[in-house]
Amino acid sequence: MANYSKWIAGGIGWAFGGPIGAIIGFAIGSMLDGASNDNRLGPGSEQPSGRGDFNVSLLVLCAAVMKANGKVKKSELEYVKQFLVGQFGAQHAKELLIALRDMLDKPIPLNQVTAQISMNMASAMRLQLMQYLFGIAKADGIVDQRELKLLQQISDGLRLSSADFNSLKSMFYVDSASHYDVLNLKKTASETEIKKAYRKLAVEYHPDKVMNLGEEYQKAAKEKFQKVQEAYEQIKLERGIK
Repeated sequence: MANYSKWIAGGIGWAFGGPIGAIIGFAIGSMLDGASNDNRLGPGSEQPSGRGDFNVSLLVLCAAVMKANGKVKKSELEYVKQFLVGQFGAQHAKELLIALRDMLDKPIPLNQVTAQISMNMASAMRLQLMQYLFGIAKADGIVDQRELKLLQQISDGLRLSSADFNSLKSMFYVDSASHYDVLNLKKTASETEIKKAYRKLAVEYHPDKVMNLGEEYQKAAKEKFQKVQEAYEQIKLERGIK
């Protein structure tokens, strides 16, 4: 049986009341080895937020972000695992990953969870929490529209300013509109149109086409060819195109 008593005693206060308490309690269940009764707070109880509260909140919101695009990716799970190992050590990280997997199978009442956090956690900690969530979303190389929409919802629920959210967004998210511009397409283009445009431009800008024009022309063609490839790969990731 996993031993969570050290994790619980490490500073978890308000997080074991309200919706977060319900989620954590359900995920951990009988593995709490009797420690939960001494550490649980009733709904509405408040204590100063600490490191334990932050980590519990992160774990719950991790599950929400990882499920945002309909599929939990290995890269995201690895990102979370590395964070937990750094925070708790390998053994406790293993135990917490078991709890996280349970949370991934359960619905997360996002509005209630973020409201609980915003009421009890300082703004600097909420901002740090948001940065970790962006990192999880970007773990597979791209923050897609579904993830971005969820992150915006979380940010609003955490009562972060638009300026703070946009600052974090600029660090992790590239507007996909620019990728469509490279391929001379609108964002409403079909999968067939995207593939057709890519093939056309890949042929037009292939460096081999200008081999007889000199080094500078070849360099410019190579740069454009790379941009076309990068734009196509990013659109494929966002759209789930094979």
